Amino acid sequence: MEACGRSSELLAVCLWLGGWLCALASTILPHWLSMSTELLAIESYQLGLWETCVVQDIGGMECRSYDSLLGLAHDMKLGRVLMCASLATGMLGLLVTIPGMQMVNSCRDGDGGGGGGGQAKRTLVMLGGVLAVLSGILCLIPVSYVAHLAVLRFFDEALPDVVPRWEFGDALFCGWAAGFLLCAAGVLLLVTAALGSASRRRPRPQYRYEARGGELTAAKRSEYV
Repeated sequence: MEACGRSSELLAVCLWLGGWLCALASTILPHWLSMSTELLAIESYQLGLWETCVVQDIGGMECRSYDSLLGLAHDMKLGRVLMCASLATGMLGLLVTIPGMQMVNSCRDGDGGGGGGGQAKRTLVMLGGVLAVLSGILCLIPVSYVAHLAVLRFFDEALPDVVPRWEFGDALFCGWAAGFLLCAAGVLLLVTAALGSASRRRPRPQYRYEARGGELTAAKRSEYV
């Protein structure tokens, strides 16, 4: 059971790192929304949290940062705040989880990891799992909200068909992957800690051994006499 718990914790941390890196890429990349027009087929526009870019088919790309924070759209403001909060929460949870892993020799008591030391490590792992799930939710909210607004504007009947519309960018899919990986890592850590705690609380069967060897030996000696 202990080896299975270590493998589960290691898998959860790997998922966590992958999800956190995907969240970082989604935050940095200026590909949340993309738009191409029929008038300029060789150019496409990319919209991100921090800048907008014009991409040409010949390979050139020119990006420009937003001039003012107050003039930024509310969905981009929400995306900035929640994605940064997701990254900070994910990093904090990872720093909390690593000392609580079974393969890490920390937070143990003097007798080798039982008792209070084991309880402390399980508490750290469960706290890290909660932070991982919270980080994933914070990542999924802005990505899903921006995608929801893009769908509403794309199918808006009030706009003429000739007006170009924003579509999903690569950063949205990267953000969805990050959110699901972070949530999966958190759930795996919580399940591992819960199963480990239940196995430790389970009473072990006690066997009573009766030393009858001496009585049998004494009986044999009395027979020979």
